[in-house]
Amino acid sequence: MNTSYPFEKPIYITRPLLPDLNEVKKKLQEVWDSQWLTNNGPQHQLFEGKLKEVLKVPCLSLFNNGAIALIVACQSLRLSGDVITTPFTFPATPHVLMWNNIRPIFCDIDPVTMNIDARKIESMITPQTTAILAVHVFGTPCDVVAIQHVADRYGLKVVYDAAHAFGVETGGVAIGTCGDISMFSFHATKLFHTAEGGALTFKDKNLKSRIDLLKNFGIKNEEEVVMPGINGKMNEIQAVMGLILLEYIEEEKKKRKNLLDTYKKCLKGVEGICFCSSAYDNAPGIKSSYQYLVIRIDEKLFGKSRDYVYEEFKKYNIFTRKYFYPLCSDYTCYRQLPSSSSANLPIAHKVVKEVLCVPFYGGLSVGDVERICTILKSFR
Repeated sequence: MNTSYPFEKPIYITRPLLPDLNEVKKKLQEVWDSQWLTNNGPQHQLFEGKLKEVLKVPCLSLFNNGAIALIVACQSLRLSGDVITTPFTFPATPHVLMWNNIRPIFCDIDPVTMNIDARKIESMITPQTTAILAVHVFGTPCDVVAIQHVADRYGLKVVYDAAHAFGVETGGVAIGTCGDISMFSFHATKLFHTAEGGALTFKDKNLKSRIDLLKNFGIKNEEEVVMPGINGKMNEIQAVMGLILLEYIEEEKKKRKNLLDTYKKCLKGVEGICFCSSAYDNAPGIKSSYQYLVIRIDEKLFGKSRDYVYEEFKKYNIFTRKYFYPLCSDYTCYRQLPSSSSANLPIAHKVVKEVLCVPFYGGLSVGDVERICTILKSFR
């Protein structure tokens, strides 16, 4: 018999990291005193410089959100035709391609990392292919070496959706230095955020001026507009939030590491449940973002399906997420593409039925996690 009981207040998969309100007020006073709210103000300039240091990248440009940043990334590299990407991702990834009149070509994923399978990319390249758009899913680094080898052989650009990968390193290399451009999201659901926001990181210093023009309507000066740009600028208030939260990140990571250890201890040996552990520090050479805590549920071994667990948790006031269900290739706007065929994506179709993001943020207590695990085990 299940003797567990619901949480009094809802437990969500994440809650935004919020700084002390007095710190925010103090920093906002600087903005009010300057009367400079947007258009590359002093807070924006300070934040951009500090973020370059934190992410260990040579070049960086701030944006009002990650999706606009990714759209501009494609524009800045003059991508066209077809771009190979993953179906196991947030909708923004393929959507930015369509907004650039580019056809997404879906490639199957690796069964362990759940990232695009670098071994399968080459077979999907055609004369129309101009780039690879890969995603560091849940902060797990892609096989960046293998992807770059394929790209170099065929003269392709490489863009990384690093929305989940803030601060990630692989083999001592900062993730934002891989490929031609990487996009980071600073949405409120992310460990590091600016409420809404994002950034592009890249190594080619010649790209900096083009990207900054593209995110500001293509305006070069008061009398010259040199290209058809968009409004992607980060404002001063977003920059203030980012500057303050940079000081909170390491403490939040420590709390999440403790919660991760608790989950692993409580669920150790539970047949049918495994952790996507390649995203965490116990994987050799990887520095984690601690963005999400993800489990996979094998219905045959656990005795219940992922969907059953997802629905049952709600009865206990626990709200998990089936990231990323359904696959992007199953959306009505993409399912007609030949690459969306289920026969082309067998691993993705299997994984998408198993993955569940469970509550994971510093505001949870060890006791909360122990209780969540007890409830989960009671479903067997």
